[in-house]
Amino acid sequence: MTEPLVTFVGVAHPWMCDTMGHMNVRHYAAMFDDASFQILGHIAGLAGHEANGVGWADVRTEIDYKHETRAGTLITIRSHLTKLGRTSVTFEQVMSGTLDGIVHAVSRTTSVRFDLAARAAVPLDAAMRERAGKLLTSGSEG
Repeated sequence: MTEPLVTFVGVAHPWMCDTMGHMNVRHYAAMFDDASFQILGHIAGLAGHEANGVGWADVRTEIDYKHETRAGTLITIRSHLTKLGRTSVTFEQVMSGTLDGIVHAVSRTTSVRFDLAARAAVPLDAAMRERAGKLLTSGSEG
């Protein structure tokens, strides 16, 4: 694996903050979701677009909140795969301060390649597996 893929760059806007003055969890989830489109797109490639009847279905997500995120904080999310299965991938996304590198949150998600008509999991093809392998943490293939 090379360096984790930068999948999101943004800012914690004041309107994203709750009554305690830090970014509300719904906005962490949205930022991680936006980042997931990037990593899954890098795996699926140009032919992997939902227009061909196949997409992704998240089946598990877990978020660990590590450091308070206040309004104005510049955020970068970097993503990499931790597991490559027959029909699924598990990836980790690390949200950190762009300027200071402080880790604010870590998300782990499992997504299944999904036939939108049959409503069932389908195997990742060879090209997807090759692209995914480049994003995989060393020693994590399942």
